[in-house]
Amino acid sequence: MDSGLRDKVALITGASGGIGAGTAHAFAAEGAQLVLHYHRNRRSAETLRAELAGTRTLTAQADLTRPDQVKRLFARAHEAFGRVDILVANAGSWIAKTVPIHQLSLAQWRLTLDTNLTSAFLCCREFFRLVRRQRHGNVVLVSSTAGVFGEAGHADYAAAKAALAYGLTRTLKNELARLAPHTPTYCGGRANCVCPGWTLTPMTRGQLKDRALVRRVTATMALPQIARVEDVAHAIVFLASDRLARHITGQTLLVAGGMEGRWLWQPEEVDPHAA
Repeated sequence: MDSGLRDKVALITGASGGIGAGTAHAFAAEGAQLVLHYHRNRRSAETLRAELAGTRTLTAQADLTRPDQVKRLFARAHEAFGRVDILVANAGSWIAKTVPIHQLSLAQWRLTLDTNLTSAFLCCREFFRLVRRQRHGNVVLVSSTAGVFGEAGHADYAAAKAALAYGLTRTLKNELARLAPHTPTYCGGRANCVCPGWTLTPMTRGQLKDRALVRRVTATMALPQIARVEDVAHAIVFLASDRLARHITGQTLLVAGGMEGRWLWQPEEVDPHAA
């Protein structure tokens, strides 16, 4: 099925990471043009760009918690391509150490909200300024199942991701539809969100070597398997397509094997080698 994404310009934040890189490959397979954002990991971004040989790409560095750098990122994208059709707000961070809220420092709380929520706000603000002139565009936010079910020991991360998945997504869809209104030939601007669960990425690979952890987390899933990057990337590409998802906006899609906030299997029932 033709996604209609050929020659569209997609700006992917956090493209040097696992889900970001997988999303870039998925868009490239659809013929899209790409702006590959990175913060510190220039080597991975340049490696990704080399892997996407044959796709028109731009790598661009920015600290997304800095308004001036976000503005510069979108200015560079617009200068290179003349427009930005799709924003994939994927960049974020997760502090692996478990810290209960009564021990959580204000500094960590602010850092987590800045890197996960404020960064998305600043990117959406610049993107919407472009959309206002273009009269078209859509955004896919990348949240987490932590924002849906909570995550003990990670209140800062869960709170930031919940804000993305619900309050921000559902507000953006109303504002975007006015900046990029529906016409007889255009579906209108759309805003949606993807919430990955446990996904095999370079960031999680070390933890997922723990078979006991794999048993515990997959026991909450109807499909007891850790997601692969491609599972998330395909969902993002689907929601980004005005052809495939033309009448879908303001939605939060979990890509987590039917995860619930409870065990659906006893851990000993799950084969960690199959997960």
